[in-house]
Amino acid sequence: MITKMMNKKAIVIGSGFGGIASALRLNKLGFKVTLLERLDTLGGRARVFQKEGYRHDAGPTVITAPFLFEELYELFGKKLSDHLNFVPLDPWYRFYFHNGKTFDYRPSLEDTNAEIRKFDKRDVDGYAKLLKTSKDIFQIGFEKLSDKPFSSFWEMVKQIPALLKLKSYLTVSQLVNSKLKNEFLRKAFSIHPLLVGGNPFTTTSIYALIHYLERKWGVFFCMGGTGKIVHELEKLMQETGIEIKKNVDVEQILVDDGKAVGVKIKNGEEFHADAVVCNADPPTVYSEMLDGDYGKNPLIKPEKLTQYSMGLFVLFFGSKKKYPSVAHHTIWMTERYKDLLKDIFENKILTDDFSLYLHRPTATDETFAPSGKDSFYVLCPVPNLQAPIDWDKEGPVLRDKIVKALSETIMPDLDINIEADFWMSPKDFKNDYRSMHGAGFSIAPIFSQSAWFRYHNKDKKISNLYFSTAGAHPGAGIPGVLCSAKVVEKLVRKDFHLN
Repeated sequence: MITKMMNKKAIVIGSGFGGIASALRLNKLGFKVTLLERLDTLGGRARVFQKEGYRHDAGPTVITAPFLFEELYELFGKKLSDHLNFVPLDPWYRFYFHNGKTFDYRPSLEDTNAEIRKFDKRDVDGYAKLLKTSKDIFQIGFEKLSDKPFSSFWEMVKQIPALLKLKSYLTVSQLVNSKLKNEFLRKAFSIHPLLVGGNPFTTTSIYALIHYLERKWGVFFCMGGTGKIVHELEKLMQETGIEIKKNVDVEQILVDDGKAVGVKIKNGEEFHADAVVCNADPPTVYSEMLDGDYGKNPLIKPEKLTQYSMGLFVLFFGSKKKYPSVAHHTIWMTERYKDLLKDIFENKILTDDFSLYLHRPTATDETFAPSGKDSFYVLCPVPNLQAPIDWDKEGPVLRDKIVKALSETIMPDLDINIEADFWMSPKDFKNDYRSMHGAGFSIAPIFSQSAWFRYHNKDKKISNLYFSTAGAHPGAGIPGVLCSAKVVEKLVRKDFHLN
């Protein structure tokens, strides 16, 4: 097979995990692969920042389904454990509520049930029912659909009976609320869609499979961070002969007679190939990288009706003192929940209150900060750039509000201990990642933008143009984009008669 493909070339645009995984999978098929990255480091949203002795993973920090990384090493007869060390976390997440109550979501069912009983003992049975439903959804949504191409509408139609049986027309919040009674637990167990860019009150309940996915494989941290994963995968690509070009911004995807034949970059240079894989945001690809009819949005809904994920304000900082009581992953929640999310996703206004995801990698890996200090990032969901927010003005204001809120609750005296801080806003997501509207996770994971209704992994008009990215099927998150690469591999195998 490799001999057969020796003269075939593939270009991968973007080096997020979906792009890296696609490059490795096509390389294994025998393609001569060139990976193009517009920034000076690989990783996309998973790149790394260094400042004054502190290290920060810029994007994804929650590792689930680590076997998807293992598969990439197995392609080349290698073992992931020889290169990366994934350690299980406990708790998986600590929830801090506005009234000072905390809930630790933990690896063992016994410990999780003990935490649930602190709020309402009746919800122990409710959580068991939620897990059972999540498992049923997982067995369809993840095991049968996540790595399957949805190129044909009829592929979607065939799954409708199973999806209806699973009540996928419900939202995640509706499903969770049907199982649990306590308002705080309802919040905690419906939060997962936000980790992939969705509002729990509008995201299809298919995404409730995340509960069972975590329960099946656990929640991990890779020692050295996600940046370490990127670094080791970069070495794997180099060892296997993949050409990597950084500081290369793709201006146009070249199409000849309905076939993708390469790309042109900003300086006018062209790279030609037999297949082009986009790890870039699909709305940006169609509006900025393709000409004429090829550049028309392929979604069945017009752009003005397309719903995008929220934006993200991410504050990175170090602290001169350690905060040992702060967990590795903390969800800090304000009193408002549904109305706050409506303000972010629908009303698109920046409110005085907010909820936060706090990442403290030094809870597990002290190399992220100088001795005796802690490294943090705080992720705050905010409206995307469809809202008329001046982030040059509002960024410093929001920074101060977040520091004040944490100082008054779980991180006393942070205001006088914070140092080396900086932030990213939706404006930076648009500028750095070419994300449409600066959305944190591309289009939102509502039912009418999932599976066949999401951007396809292969363009309908242009042969040999593929998508392995958060905006394409099956969706955002590390498992999502790694599965997206598996879909692309299957499509390429079929198109190039490698089955």
